[in-house]
Amino acid sequence: MDNKGYLDMELLRFTTAGSVDDGKSTLIGRLLYDSKSIFEDQLEAVRQAAISLGNEELNLALLTDGLRSEREQGITIDVAYRYFATPKRKFIIADTPGHTQYTRNMVTGASTADLAVILVDVRNGITEQTVRHTCIAELLKIPYIAICINKMDMVGYAQEHYERICADFNRMKEKMRIGAETHFIPISAKMGDNVVEKSDKMEWYGGLSLLQLLETVPIDHKTYTDGAVMRFPVQYVIRPISDRFHDYRAYAGRLASGRIHVGERVVVLPSGLRSTVKGIMQDETSLEVAYAPQSVSILLEDDIDVSRGDCIVAQDAAAPRIEKSFTSMCCWMGDEPLVLGKKYILRTAVSESVCMVKSIVNRLDMSAYFRHAGAEQASGREQLVTKSGTTEEISLKMNDIASIVVRTVNPLVVDSYADNHVMGSFIIIDPDSFETVGAGMIE
Repeated sequence: MDNKGYLDMELLRFTTAGSVDDGKSTLIGRLLYDSKSIFEDQLEAVRQAAISLGNEELNLALLTDGLRSEREQGITIDVAYRYFATPKRKFIIADTPGHTQYTRNMVTGASTADLAVILVDVRNGITEQTVRHTCIAELLKIPYIAICINKMDMVGYAQEHYERICADFNRMKEKMRIGAETHFIPISAKMGDNVVEKSDKMEWYGGLSLLQLLETVPIDHKTYTDGAVMRFPVQYVIRPISDRFHDYRAYAGRLASGRIHVGERVVVLPSGLRSTVKGIMQDETSLEVAYAPQSVSILLEDDIDVSRGDCIVAQDAAAPRIEKSFTSMCCWMGDEPLVLGKKYILRTAVSESVCMVKSIVNRLDMSAYFRHAGAEQASGREQLVTKSGTTEEISLKMNDIASIVVRTVNPLVVDSYADNHVMGSFIIIDPDSFETVGAGMIE
């Protein structure tokens, strides 16, 4: 594969999730091993690590479980990223933890994914963690979910076990109103069945192997198309002081969505000032049009005030919101609980403001949904939330996910996360420790 061909290939980002011991790390190891994406020295290192741990056979999970504590306990703790390519596509894998206590790691790893691979142990069926990971995939608006029903070799590759889990998941998906396109694949990560090649042990299964799905699933859902509304957050104002560039002023950034072309009428938000695009530069190359996610510099006809944190949008298109108060879903990541009314720092793609959380509207309760999933009265997302009452405020602790109302000191230019991932996401920083304590998705 030549270098230019590799750079021009489509990139699919996907994440793996599942309960503890469902086989996530083994699946990724098998995917890398069977697709011949492992170097000999890596394989030898895994063999030696397996021997040192007393394993009698090659443990492919060691390819992703890199921390000493992960190898000792046989679990995934941190998010492990792996890269590989086939002749059709290149891939970035985020192997995320299965423990409830590492929910924040799963949110981090899945935040840029195009597809979520959720493993289900065929012997255990749908668990609370399956509900949790599916809900997180929905909150992050991941458009495709692959349900890999693993360890089929331990039930004799029987079709009825596969069909039972498919039916259970579809009932859960309907009650949770999950919008992602779902694919079911019966696999054995340990034996390699339906991971890279189709297995001859499950002739009753007529679908694709996991790798075949990864190579063919569409990724045109991204906001890089002509039809998407243009958003250009300004990251830097370029004002060189040199004889070569007299009176030069350009605005550098990365297109968050859509396209921008020379001659386009634009509005700068939040000021509302208007101008026309005079030029588009990428390094020293002049462009007539730029597409997301290109990083470019924009020159305007008029000498107007544009600063970092402003957003350039098309004049005739739907404008983003300019808000100082908004509702968002938030995953709390801090060791200390959220304090209502405390001053935090809210940071978007390019802007920053002091903020405070005014109220917690509701909190997602996966265990409540899981307990009532089979009951007749279970209906929709109502089973997933615990309402805050007048006498008792819901607390928000590490790994909790809740709908909150945030108020900022400065007005921010935002879209809903469903419409634009870049313009609709933010992080919350504790000003005392400068640690990231929350990640939000604007509703």
